[in-house]
Amino acid sequence: MIAAARLAVSWLTVLPVRGPETVSRKSAAGAIAMAPLVGLVLGAGAAGLLWVSVWAGMGFALAGLITVGALGVATRGMHLDGLADTADGLGSYGPPERARQIMKSGGAGPFGVAALIFAIGIQALSFAALAEHGRWFAVGLAVAVGRVAVVLACRGYAPAPGAGFGALVARTQSVVTAAVWTLVAIVAGVVATPAYWLGPVAVAVALAAVAVLVWHCVRRFGGLNGDVLGAAVEVTVAVTAAVLSLS
Repeated sequence: MIAAARLAVSWLTVLPVRGPETVSRKSAAGAIAMAPLVGLVLGAGAAGLLWVSVWAGMGFALAGLITVGALGVATRGMHLDGLADTADGLGSYGPPERARQIMKSGGAGPFGVAALIFAIGIQALSFAALAEHGRWFAVGLAVAVGRVAVVLACRGYAPAPGAGFGALVARTQSVVTAAVWTLVAIVAGVVATPAYWLGPVAVAVALAAVAVLVWHCVRRFGGLNGDVLGAAVEVTVAVTAAVLSLS
């Protein structure tokens, strides 16, 4: 478990933690199962930064935007890059091979840029609304739920042709692991807002929406890849935070 945790941290954050020299599907499975714990750490850091920014007198919107930017830095921008690539792939015409080629091109097209603007904007404004009402735990929960979505995405789909990371983590998660993390997230949502029902609804809506997104991406691209997982993280955080910010 320690090795799996180290691998998860090295994969999902910018922290200088080294994983094993060689990564097998078994160790990759353990790392993905640990992803929500890494999300909890990132979420605590995001909530702390947001609190400090507001305490220092910063406006809520600016504090929210800086927090989202810090999360991007803390994760090497991998998930944002995955979101942009996924959006460009979905917006392309032609067969799955053409979509995968566009995703690997390294640039960001109009669909990718639009997806980034909406995701970052929704996250920042939702964090700002949560901060205005002192819902710091809700901020951390939204970030952690984004990593629960990764566990669910890695349960039942085959990897896309030519997918490196996707081939390593696809179909590595059991039903029990996915169910446990989903239940933990829903239960945690009960205390995320004054309305006890809103948190579980936010978690359920976000995970359901991203499940549909991942399913569509797998059909469009011929399988699961790392970009789709990155998109799943960012979209889940955005949807969860947006629903939690409802008054």
